[in-house]
Amino acid sequence: MTASSDFRVCVDGFNLALPRGTGIATYARTLTYALKALGFQVDVLYGMNISKEMPPELREVIFFDSIGQEEKWRRGKFPSARWWKATIADFRGHTAIDIPITGRVERRGFDERLPAANRILNIPGLYRRAIGHFKTTGRFLDITIPNTPRIMHWTYPLPIRVNNSLNIYTIHDVVPLRFPSTTLDDKNYHYKLIECLTKQADALCTVSEAARTDILSFFPSAKKKLYNAYQSFQPNQTALSRELAETEKEIRGAFALEPQSYYIFCGSIEPKKNIGRLIESFLAADTSRKLVLVGAMAWKNEQELRFLQRGLDLGRIISIDYLPQAMLHALIRNARGMLFPSLTEGFGLPVLEAMAFGTPVLTSAEGSLPEVVDDAAIVVDAYDTASIMTGIERLDKDEDLYERLRLAGPEQAQKFSMARYQERLTEMYRNILNSNVRARD
Repeated sequence: MTASSDFRVCVDGFNLALPRGTGIATYARTLTYALKALGFQVDVLYGMNISKEMPPELREVIFFDSIGQEEKWRRGKFPSARWWKATIADFRGHTAIDIPITGRVERRGFDERLPAANRILNIPGLYRRAIGHFKTTGRFLDITIPNTPRIMHWTYPLPIRVNNSLNIYTIHDVVPLRFPSTTLDDKNYHYKLIECLTKQADALCTVSEAARTDILSFFPSAKKKLYNAYQSFQPNQTALSRELAETEKEIRGAFALEPQSYYIFCGSIEPKKNIGRLIESFLAADTSRKLVLVGAMAWKNEQELRFLQRGLDLGRIISIDYLPQAMLHALIRNARGMLFPSLTEGFGLPVLEAMAFGTPVLTSAEGSLPEVVDDAAIVVDAYDTASIMTGIERLDKDEDLYERLRLAGPEQAQKFSMARYQERLTEMYRNILNSNVRARD
């Protein structure tokens, strides 16, 4: 399949608009870069509080002002007039409007947050509307996009369908169903939504063979329409172009850390990341290095984090809520290793980022992680603190092992390079288009 200037693909902006970047936001942004570089016309659809009544120049202002803010739309309470008005409008369907990006608004401070797009679109409150509509009616929200894209690629399970497009939905994992105690998701909603997607989607996409197996264990009927395209990541170009000495100076100044004097974990602080066992194992390990945790507290679990305060008090752990991408990459480049013994991952983007930068990785044998790291990492038992501790000590003391992993990481990361990802995307889209042509014949 060859992309042409009239082949439009739309990607949702659901996670792109969240206050802080998530792994799925990175996935969505990377997808737009991959598609645009392939020659597709790329649209991105947001759900900001921007209406068609606003003049175009104000839409642009409000768009940039709304990046990183929660979707503010509210349906109102039943049986208020506002509730009825919104609900009737949802049954009638919604049409996206253009958000012109003209350069009138200074955008350089937003570069890390913006996708690669030819056109920005918006439907006010789209994602809140759709979720509420599905919970109330069990039906998807039908929407229309002018100059309709041939493919609508939803980067997250959402109860929305674009009329006259092929609707593809990425399911990254089924953690709320397979590991129910590790998330606060509404399990009933999650199950019903994915069950509906298996029936109504034109195709489903996932990001690893492990995730595909897990999805099919719950929804075996999805087998014929579920594709694995893996994923990639788009390194911060500023971070890549910087001399190592410059990044060393930055981490000394910002964190009082010397290169190689610490390990790093990055990701949401939540039970599925196995933070409790990681901290317990690290504090028990024979190492003088520190552990730097970079990630927001997704939700508190006293049992999981019972050793965190102890580590902070001892000065052995540094906890950082959020960092700009360039600074995070500087920390990863200069770490002794990435510690990521997660209980499960749909893909495991942080380990790919670390390997790409030549930073050795310690990870677990769970979920997709063995697929991503192959033999280019130390693999431990996520449920055994002794195994994690031993792995940390090996990485800490064994210079030959460290050097082997440092060299093997970038080579392994090339299996998930942007070029390989684009090949998989193109093949997936071609197969989906061909399948739908056959279905119509």
